[in-house]
Amino acid sequence: MLRLFPFVLVLLSACAPVMLPDPAPSEAPGLGISAGAQAKANRMARQFVEVVATVEPVAEEECRARTSGMNCNFQIVVDDRPGQAPNAFQTEDRFGRPILAFNLGLINSVRNADELAFIMSHEAAHHVMNHLAKTRESATYGAVIFAGIAAIGGAEAEAVRSAEQLGAAVGARAYSKEFELEADQLGTIIALQAGYDPVRGAAFFTRIPDPGNRFLGSHPPNAARVDIVRRTAARMTGGS
Repeated sequence: MLRLFPFVLVLLSACAPVMLPDPAPSEAPGLGISAGAQAKANRMARQFVEVVATVEPVAEEECRARTSGMNCNFQIVVDDRPGQAPNAFQTEDRFGRPILAFNLGLINSVRNADELAFIMSHEAAHHVMNHLAKTRESATYGAVIFAGIAAIGGAEAEAVRSAEQLGAAVGARAYSKEFELEADQLGTIIALQAGYDPVRGAAFFTRIPDPGNRFLGSHPPNAARVDIVRRTAARMTGGS
């Protein structure tokens, strides 16, 4: 099933990934796209659809096995606006259905199907482990605590509101590194079960900026992420 959303979001449903036909050679010049660029775009599109078709049912099965009452019907969303930095994330719609979102920058930046499969598995793992709800809960606690401290200290209403916003931000970041590593670990398992090599897939981390180990940073160091993928894969496959 294919739907169009504002900002031209293309939906690939859980049951029926959509393969758009390759344009005829005569169409490419009219679009101002070189034959080589068009061939790469077609190849990356096919790779994405193939990875979705393979990883999504495994992620849904893992979700149902590990949770109770959670919506495990993943919706894969592609943002095809050009010129954006590579990005992928997990969220939910207003009905609680999990959404895995990818933009063209991310789809075109991976070097192989293993990288794409690992990233997709990682994002699915965030939902399976209920990280969004846990982050919201932590942000709420942070907001209440910071605002309460400010109010007890006699702060004005505006200062209390500022403290509340700061507390929410701090609370949301409190466990973000742990959540990323947890998603890397479960994502490794999902990718392996789908038939991909998560260690090869985690090579993606070697090409992105390393956030280091900053206090209240949103992501752990890249080396820590690669390490947990390698250790999890070795444990799953019986390697050293």
